[in-house]
Amino acid sequence: MKNIFLFLTLLVLSVSAMAQQNQKVQDSTKTEKLDEVLVKAVRVSADSPITHSNVSKEELAKRNLGQDIPILLNYLPSVVTTSDAGAGVGYTGIRVRGTDATRVNVTINGIPYNDPESQGTFWVNLGDFASSTESLQLQRGVGTSTNGSGAFGASLNLLTDAFSKEASGEISNSFGSFNTRKHTVKMSTGLLNDHFEISGRLSKIDSDGYVDRAFTDLKSYFLQGVYKDDNTLIKAITFGAKEQTYQSWFGLTADELQEDRRQNPYTYDNETDNYWQDHYQLHWNERFDNNWSTNLGLNYTKGKGYFEQFEEGTDEIDLYKGIVLPTDIRVDEDENGNPIDVPITDVIRRRWLDNDFYVINANVTYKQDAFEIITGVSYNTYSGDHFGEVIWARQFSDNSSIRDRYYEGDATKNDFSVFSKASFGLSERLTGFIDLQARLVDYKTNGLNSSGVPFNTDANFSFFNPKAGLTYKPSESNSFYTSYARANREPNRDDFKAGVTENETLNDIELGWRYHTNKVNVNTNLYYMFYQNQLVLTGELDDVGSPIRATSGKSYRLGLEVDASIQLNKSFNITTNVAVSSNKNKDFTSSINGELVDLGNTNISFSPKLVIGNALNFYPIENMQMSLLSKYVGEQYMGNTDNEGSKLDSYFVNDFNINYEIKPNKIFKSIVLSVLANNIFNKKYVSNGYFGSFDFDDSSSSTGITTGYYAGYYPQATANFLTGVTLKF
Repeated sequence: MKNIFLFLTLLVLSVSAMAQQNQKVQDSTKTEKLDEVLVKAVRVSADSPITHSNVSKEELAKRNLGQDIPILLNYLPSVVTTSDAGAGVGYTGIRVRGTDATRVNVTINGIPYNDPESQGTFWVNLGDFASSTESLQLQRGVGTSTNGSGAFGASLNLLTDAFSKEASGEISNSFGSFNTRKHTVKMSTGLLNDHFEISGRLSKIDSDGYVDRAFTDLKSYFLQGVYKDDNTLIKAITFGAKEQTYQSWFGLTADELQEDRRQNPYTYDNETDNYWQDHYQLHWNERFDNNWSTNLGLNYTKGKGYFEQFEEGTDEIDLYKGIVLPTDIRVDEDENGNPIDVPITDVIRRRWLDNDFYVINANVTYKQDAFEIITGVSYNTYSGDHFGEVIWARQFSDNSSIRDRYYEGDATKNDFSVFSKASFGLSERLTGFIDLQARLVDYKTNGLNSSGVPFNTDANFSFFNPKAGLTYKPSESNSFYTSYARANREPNRDDFKAGVTENETLNDIELGWRYHTNKVNVNTNLYYMFYQNQLVLTGELDDVGSPIRATSGKSYRLGLEVDASIQLNKSFNITTNVAVSSNKNKDFTSSINGELVDLGNTNISFSPKLVIGNALNFYPIENMQMSLLSKYVGEQYMGNTDNEGSKLDSYFVNDFNINYEIKPNKIFKSIVLSVLANNIFNKKYVSNGYFGSFDFDDSSSSTGITTGYYAGYYPQATANFLTGVTLKF
């Protein structure tokens, strides 16, 4: 690995040095904010050849009334969001360019946040995290080098609160439909003796959900200690949350949706998800002079929790722990075809996760005029226990008792990456970008999975992910860029359980034009992403509501994205974005009615061809903003076979947001009043769902088998509102 590290560093240095010989540079030794260095290794600058969007703390605050971060990002280009409970609180999800959340690489202060095994991002464990976010950057496509699992649709990089020079306090309360409530308290000591600061946040969010009884109970905290001087920034951060959500992650059938779109078919009163997660981070940034700086990041995350479920008439647990009801049996066959009796009983079970996650990031930056190189390493290690308990059964056998574990397994994952990336001037108007990353992954499992089947994995992967691009600025207002990036990523835990062992590979080509003036900003981007062994969502869910994926062979995504901001006058501006795309599986095959059928090129699941976001912003008086926010998402398929029964209809939804800030002379520095009216035209729509197939014997079929289909839907809330007040002092 040392050889790889030296190779990457020397290659980037040599290419950059040759480029510097031809460049005319401008002095760029101005002081950079120390806080921003924490995410410099995973973010890109405004002129880089990477397609991205930036969101500031002020922009997040306008609609931060309790909904999760994915919902707050709903109006960014190529973004589609969804909420299991329908109201934007609890289990929420984000897709970018049609790729699911497991393929969106999320980092917090440069530390990977995606779960190492599932690769998913569980925003329910980050309640009210927007209140502690200084800024975020969403990179679409492969993006630049990231720590953790590779980005196959986007990278989302969050920077937590910057230190404050002045002491401050904040109390924020909001209330709204479905008994939704958010209560937040924040404080900062300001810089003490010009060097030290302590700040923190406590939050409580509750919601009954749009779906009946789909309640959410979120408790979270954020605490930060800072030491700084002219060239040093040290941050000790801890944040975490405890969540409980009631079951709404299996959706509704078409009949249930038609009958009552708010109903919840689950009747067990504690069918809930319960999880605790705490993060501890230490960041040390040191600037030695105008050229050299270093950054060290350490992280420990502890997570533990369970999903409680009532199972009626199950025989799954009986086979492992002898929970029996002799008078209630079913007939099965053993491996020799002989009939056997299998006990059946009702049980309440808990499926547990207990995991630990350690990360170390270290990088060094050298900057001289227009030349900058960042070289770094990242190592993380994960260990997780998976086990199931029976906490009640209609009848226990003599050799079983409460909390017996009916399955138990463990997993470990080690991830090491090294990268060097540089930006440099090739001429007065042309700049280059090179980013080279090597990554080693080791994943092992032992024991039984939740079905009681032995699950033993020992997989190793080594990846090389090169990226390069050019930016050409013919004038101050115009710039053109092009880039190529390659990414590889390993299967996740569920993929391994399904027998997938090959990695995915993505090649991403981007071509863009940016036009910026004082009143008009336009970003246009054309992309072509082609995959080998892409793991696409089949549309089906497993027994705990997680999406199931399958390898699609060759596939591609081709799209055009345009986003613009136009300042018409002092009182009115428009921001809009349009994404048009074609997303295809090539030569896709599927088993239908007992025969393998070549379906040709089919649409990739959950990939709408058209996504539009728009905001009309009006400033009638000083310190007041009124915004009409609109989102259109075209029709999409929930499966990959273009089956008409898997189609989700398009939808067009409008929200209305008002913010007004009052600056009194006494007591408070600021009073902010906010109102968010969601879905103001009362649209009944579905933003997500699932679709699957099953085979049954049919003598009338030529093959003796007929394929049937089923679908489920997640209804989103009709007209609803949130209103809040924030007191700052």
